[in-house]
Amino acid sequence: MRTVNYVIILFLAVITCTVAKAQDPEFSQFYANPLYLNPAYAGSVDCGRLGLNYRNQYPSLANAYVTYNVSYDQSLPSISSGFGLLVMNDAQGDGGLVRTSAALFYSYNLTVSSSINVRFGVKGAYYQEKLNWNKFIFASQIDPTTGNIDPNSGEPPPTKDNITTVDFAVGAVMSYSDLFFVGIAVDHLTQPSLSFYDNSDSKLPMKVTVNAGAMINASSRGDLLISPNVLYMQQENFHQLNAGLYINKYPFVVGGWFRHNFQNPDAVVALVGLTYNNLRVGYSYDFTVSQVGSKAGGAHEISFAWDFCIYKEKSRKHIRAIKSPSF
Repeated sequence: MRTVNYVIILFLAVITCTVAKAQDPEFSQFYANPLYLNPAYAGSVDCGRLGLNYRNQYPSLANAYVTYNVSYDQSLPSISSGFGLLVMNDAQGDGGLVRTSAALFYSYNLTVSSSINVRFGVKGAYYQEKLNWNKFIFASQIDPTTGNIDPNSGEPPPTKDNITTVDFAVGAVMSYSDLFFVGIAVDHLTQPSLSFYDNSDSKLPMKVTVNAGAMINASSRGDLLISPNVLYMQQENFHQLNAGLYINKYPFVVGGWFRHNFQNPDAVVALVGLTYNNLRVGYSYDFTVSQVGSKAGGAHEISFAWDFCIYKEKSRKHIRAIKSPSF
């Protein structure tokens, strides 16, 4: 069974780095990873925000896709701005293909009226992608009778095993009276090449993300909040629509998403979160309904966030934060 797992992992990873064009890692707790969702969210909280995210997709396949990141963003009310930093590591095929990135963010806050607030954001990122060729196991290496693996694949390695490039993104988010918000982001404006072969045109395609949601007060005491949301992503020929709902009853949050890739339904996501003062912890699981996921398992995802101020309250100017879900 372990041999079969490695072959499946190899198939997923090699398709990514040779034939198909690379795509971005995917998270299900979209709003627990705000900088990754849209650069305009940088500094969109009243103070500073530290975030940690971890995702293990297809856990039955021995670390097929493991992604984690750490982020920090801070508002700069005196100049109506915000900044952020995000570092991410994405490993595929038990480390056979590893992408590491570091990104800087800047956003500007524009108060249009007493009800409408708009933020604009930009991102500059540095990418490094590394191919560990010796970790791959090809079908020709496997003895069909015994299942033993020949360490010599005989497959010609790519012309290079390490790639570095830079990339940029832009985004905008608008909120209306803390009741409704909508955002759009465009990633990979330069469509950088991530090919390990000199004669291959494997670029990172431009990605468009559109998100929208509402914050509905469902009780007279204001302690029950319902938030319906929708999120659409398009990256070259890949299209994905997510529809979800959060229910907030302090200190608990429960939620769910349905993800559809247009060709077929992909996953149902269940989420639970806990908020205590300025700390937030969330866990979600993707119940994958596609044919691949039914054999490979779903996805575990964990998030942690801490909001804090580095200024004294009396000495700082405040901004209008973008009110959106925490997870």
